[in-house]
Amino acid sequence: MEVTAEHNAKMAKITFASVYPHYVYKVERKGRTKEELHHIIEWLTGFDYQKIQEMIDTKATFATFFEKATLNPNANLIKGLICGYRIEEIENPLTRNVRYLDKLVDELAKGKKMEKILRH
Repeated sequence: MEVTAEHNAKMAKITFASVYPHYVYKVERKGRTKEELHHIIEWLTGFDYQKIQEMIDTKATFATFFEKATLNPNANLIKGLICGYRIEEIENPLTRNVRYLDKLVDELAKGKKMEKILRH
């Protein structure tokens, strides 16, 4: 599946606050915790709980969210399919970063061990 310019523009405008409750629901429904979710978000972005809450409160777009993030140097180890896209083939950095986060949330919800999710 090819990522289009329109798709990239749409991803940039989505607010983290609009997606975050879905992440929480997805992981809690599968027996994982909000704290574990925050742990993977912090690993990927460098954002602690307070910064995550600030991104929610200010309704930061994904463009702003990842602009302010310090992406983990091991993020490029996140590979595979997410939403029909092969992550390692996504050229647009923002869209790839959003898909990194989606993939980590999926792995958490699927019961993967934290050590594997965080790709040390």
